[in-house]
Amino acid sequence: MIQVKKIKLSYDNRTTILDNFSISFEIEKFSMILGPNGSGKSTLLKAIIGYLPLKSGEILINGKNIKNHSRKELAKQIALIPQHFSQNFDFTVEELVLMGRFPYIGYWQSYSQKDRKIVKEILKEMDLYKLKGKLYKHLSGGEKQRVSIARALAQDTNIILMDEAFVNLDINHQLEIINILKYIKEKRGKTIVFVSHNINLAAEYGDMIYMMKEGKLRFYGKPKDVINRENLNEIFQTDVRVITNPISNKPNFVYSQ
Repeated sequence: MIQVKKIKLSYDNRTTILDNFSISFEIEKFSMILGPNGSGKSTLLKAIIGYLPLKSGEILINGKNIKNHSRKELAKQIALIPQHFSQNFDFTVEELVLMGRFPYIGYWQSYSQKDRKIVKEILKEMDLYKLKGKLYKHLSGGEKQRVSIARALAQDTNIILMDEAFVNLDINHQLEIINILKYIKEKRGKTIVFVSHNINLAAEYGDMIYMMKEGKLRFYGKPKDVINRENLNEIFQTDVRVITNPISNKPNFVYSQ
């Protein structure tokens, strides 16, 4: 379980992003975080992986404070797939996925045959093996996201955090990525925390929904209990309506005229 307890976090001494903020994510659940830009969603993920220091409060992974983990220990428990994954160098698909094994190699050591075998199996599972020698910068948007997921799988963590995976992806690639994550959660028993702006996909695939605004957790619960007209109007300050999807029986929003 991920437990965030009364944390305060600022990017500088003046701007506080999260203040007395608490939230918990259950293991082996697909948790979706929704909210407008600037609500602190991405900042929260960076805090959980220890990238941003806390002013106060604590973050626990399975009951242990992340401060008591070394960087490598924490990297064996949590993988972050960022919103933008850019590379200034010409790495191939295989090389990038292999980087996910970094927490498992010692100083001055190179990747082992075991590491390479793990990566080979993941590339095949993610339908990337035929692209293993292709440069990352030459991939399509959907292919790049699959590489990012493959790298997280190579990291072999129980928890995967994903920050807005759908930027610049069309609907077929959005569905491809979300179904891959669902498959990973169910087959491998992963805990996935996913920041998204796509309300309907969150409702269709999320086990739990968390709604943030202005650095506060406003609503949380199962999709059917949280995604309603009143909550969405309050969070996004726009008039929408919520209907029941006749196929999935999940709540979906539609625009009001």
